[in-house]
Amino acid sequence: MAKGFLPISKEDMEERGISQLDFVYVCGDAYVDHPSFGHAIISRILEQHGYTVGIISQPDWKDDTSISVLGEPRLGFLVSAGNMDSMVNHYSVSKKRRDKDSFTPGGVMGKRPDYATVVYCNLIRHTYKKTPIIIGGIEASLRRMAHYDYWSNKVKRSILLDSGADIISYGMGERSIVEIADALASGIDVKDITFIDGTVFKTKDETIIYDAIKLPDYDVIKEDKRIFAKSFYTQYCNTDPFVAKRLYEPYGDTTFVVQNPPQKPLTQEEMDNTYALPYMRTYHPIYEEAGGVPAIKEVKFSLISNRGCYGGCNFCALTFHQGRIIQTRSHESIIAEAKLITEDKDFKGYIHDVGGPTANFRQPACEKQLTKGACPTRQCLFPTPCKNLRVDHSDYIKLLRELRSLPKVKKVFIRSGIRFDYLIYDKDQTFLRELCEHHVSGQLKVAPEHISNEVLSKLGKPSVEVYNKFVKAYYDMNKKIGKEQYLVPYLMSSHPGSTLKEAIELAEYLRDLGYMPEQVQDFYPTPATISTCMYYTGLDPATLEPVYVTTNPHEKAMQRALIQYRNPKNYDLVYEALMKAGRKDLIGFDKKCLIKPRRAFKTSSNNTSSQNTDGRSYHKKADDKKTFGSKNSPKKSTGNTKKKAIRNVHKKKNK
Repeated sequence: MAKGFLPISKEDMEERGISQLDFVYVCGDAYVDHPSFGHAIISRILEQHGYTVGIISQPDWKDDTSISVLGEPRLGFLVSAGNMDSMVNHYSVSKKRRDKDSFTPGGVMGKRPDYATVVYCNLIRHTYKKTPIIIGGIEASLRRMAHYDYWSNKVKRSILLDSGADIISYGMGERSIVEIADALASGIDVKDITFIDGTVFKTKDETIIYDAIKLPDYDVIKEDKRIFAKSFYTQYCNTDPFVAKRLYEPYGDTTFVVQNPPQKPLTQEEMDNTYALPYMRTYHPIYEEAGGVPAIKEVKFSLISNRGCYGGCNFCALTFHQGRIIQTRSHESIIAEAKLITEDKDFKGYIHDVGGPTANFRQPACEKQLTKGACPTRQCLFPTPCKNLRVDHSDYIKLLRELRSLPKVKKVFIRSGIRFDYLIYDKDQTFLRELCEHHVSGQLKVAPEHISNEVLSKLGKPSVEVYNKFVKAYYDMNKKIGKEQYLVPYLMSSHPGSTLKEAIELAEYLRDLGYMPEQVQDFYPTPATISTCMYYTGLDPATLEPVYVTTNPHEKAMQRALIQYRNPKNYDLVYEALMKAGRKDLIGFDKKCLIKPRRAFKTSSNNTSSQNTDGRSYHKKADDKKTFGSKNSPKKSTGNTKKKAIRNVHKKKNK
C-alpha cells in the first residue's frame, strides 16, 4: 500500500500511476484518514485487498461535474452521508438548523445536503447511468428498510429505492465491502450480487428470495401504525448474525427489498487488522487553511477498544448497526496505537478515552453469544441482569494499567459511557477503585437518563434503585481513597412514557439532590430505534400495548423546563406544568417547593440577588451572566458555579 492520503484529484492519481480507479468514495464528511471515520476504514480495507480508491468529499450537489473529478470508477461508486445521519447533523430535536458541523472544515454548516445519501446517488445517476452504486454508513444502515422519518413526519421507503443505489452494505462493512468488490471484479453483474451477508438488495423477482420472512407491504405499514410496529419488531428480532432470518419487504407486486442476515462479528485478529492499517491519522492538508476539521479533536488522542453493545437501550440504534455482540481489539493492538499517539507533536500526555459504545464491555455478555448469538427477545441487563451474564472487569483493568505505564502518558481518561449497572453488579470493587483513582478528573459522566421507573422501563434502563446503589458506591469509594469527585448525570426529557407526572417526579429528585443539570437532552426520534417506533405509533412494539407520547412542542418544553426548574427563564413553563398536573403544593416557600408563587417570584426577580428555596443565590440582573448554565457565562464563573452545583449532587444520600 502506498503511503500518504488516498487520491482526491486526477493529479493525485497520476502521481500514483492510476489511470482509472476501482472505486470512488463519495462522502458527506471532510476527508479525515483516521479509524474513527467510516470512510477511512472502508477505503483502507479495500486498498489492503488490492483495490484503488479515491475520495470525493462533500461534492457540490448542485453541480453534476463535482461527481466526475476522479472520472468513472472501474467497479463502482461508494456513497455515505458521513459519520452521522445528515438530518441529525443538520437539525436539533426542535428541527432548528444547527450552526456548526464538526465534520466540515472550519465547522461550517451547509456543505452537505439534507438526506445526503439519496442526493449524492441521484447526482451520480445524472452522469453515470449504469455504474454500480454501493451505499453504506449510518444513514443508509439505519434506513435500510421502510422507516419513520421524524423530520418529514412520514414513513419513508427503503433508502435503496429512493437513492437508486444497487446495494446497501449495512452495519460494520469491513467484510461485506470486500466481498462486494471481489464479486464485481470477477465480472458478476451488480444485480446478481444477492448472496452476501450484511447487505440489502432489490429485485423484481420474488421467486429468488428463499428462507425468508416476508414483512408487510410498504403501502400497508405507512397507513397502519400497529402493523408498522409489528414489522419493526420483526426486524429488531432479526438483528443477530447467528439467528437472524432473511427479511424482505414488498413494494406492491413488482419490487422487493431484501435484507440478508448481518455479517458475523469480526474476530480479534480482524479487529486488530482494521486499526493497524496505514492511516494518516488526521484530516487532509487541503483543509488547513479553513482551520482543519473540528471532529478530529475528539478522537485524535482516543483509543477504540471495542464494538457492539448488549446494553439494549431502546433509544439507541446500536442493535441495528453494530449489533449486541462485543468485539474487542487485543491489548497489543491498542498499546501499539497508543505508542503512535504519544509520538504526535501535539500530544500533551493525556489519552482522552479508551472505550467504545460502552467503555467497560470487553467481552460478550455470556459464553454462548459467540456461537449461538444474542437472545432475540431477551435483554442481557434489562429489566434485571440475565443469570448467564458474565460480570468481569479484569481484562479492562489490565489494559488500563498497561496504558498508564507507557512513557509520556500522564493520565488515561474514560469518556465513553460507563455502564453503571454492569459496574455495580461486579462484586470485586477493583475497577471502581481504579476508575476513581486514575481515570476520573473531578467529574464522572453517567447516563441514568431518568429516575421514574415507569419511564426507565420504556427507555430499557435499570431501575432508579440500581442507579442509587451505584451513586452510593461511587461516593463511598471516593471518600475511602480521599478524593472529592462528583457525578454528572445525563438526563432525557419527553421520552415515550413520560407524562408531566414523571417529569415532576424527576424535578423533585433533583431538588432533593440540590442539583440542576446544565444540559438536558429532549428525546430525539432517530431511525431504527424502539423508542422512535413508540414515538410514531404510540405502541410498545414488543407488546403492542399503548405508550403515552408527547409530540406537542409546548408540553415538551414544559418537561424540559422542569428538569431545570431553578433557571428563572423557565419559571412560566414550570408554573404552568405544576398547575396543569395539579401539583400546586410545589409552588410556595417550603423547602419541598420547586418555585415561589408568582408575586413573590416577580418581587425577587426585581432584586439584584434573590434566594431560591434551598438557599441558592440567583443573580437576576447585575449578575445575570453568572447564572448557572448561561450561554454567556465567562468561563471562570461558569466553572466555579458548576463546581458548587456538582458538590451538592447526592449530598443528602451520602451524609
